[in-house]
Amino acid sequence: MTHPTTRDVPVEIPHTTLLFVDVQNYCAGPDGTEFAAMSEAEKEAKLGWFFREMTGHVVPNMQKLQAGCRAAGVEVMYTVIRNLTKDGRDRSLDYKITGFSVPPDSWDGQVIDAIKPGDDEIVLPKTSSNVFHSTNIDYVLRNLGTKYLVVSGIVTDQCIDGAVRSACDLGYLVTLITDACATYSQERHDFTLRANQGYCRQRTTAAFLAEIGG
Repeated sequence: MTHPTTRDVPVEIPHTTLLFVDVQNYCAGPDGTEFAAMSEAEKEAKLGWFFREMTGHVVPNMQKLQAGCRAAGVEVMYTVIRNLTKDGRDRSLDYKITGFSVPPDSWDGQVIDAIKPGDDEIVLPKTSSNVFHSTNIDYVLRNLGTKYLVVSGIVTDQCIDGAVRSACDLGYLVTLITDACATYSQERHDFTLRANQGYCRQRTTAAFLAEIGG
């Protein structure tokens, strides 16, 4: 059997899925419940850069990515931190220890309005940091005929990095959109991009959209 000898190959649109990770009300902006216990001064000190980066660059790039993929016929999918039960008893041990609990049908569990899912786009609730561990995403992607997975979302050095590495190990060709991801500092973001480039190819929003004709 033949197989690619490099990760640096263009996607095939009928076999490509764009995945947005955790771009939800709970954790993508200063009003999310994840940050409710913080004072405004603490939010600014710890997360001010992140919120400005999301508003000024990352979310606009996500909007361009979403629109371009829809126009090209690329499947668009979302995963969000969200319990399957009201009391969160189904959450991973790590999420229980961390205190992440997002009830079903809550505002926190919804994708942000800026990239609101379409009527027939798939949203998978996850109850651990890695979408491949706590959802049936691999099964769904294979049913869709996906070979190429394009990843965008938050945060770069946690849930994004986990998704990239797991998808690679499961046999997908992964593209990480470098300017449509964010974490809590530029240093952490850049370090993760350097660390996971052996698992995926990395493209800017503009470069990827040019590739698919957007």
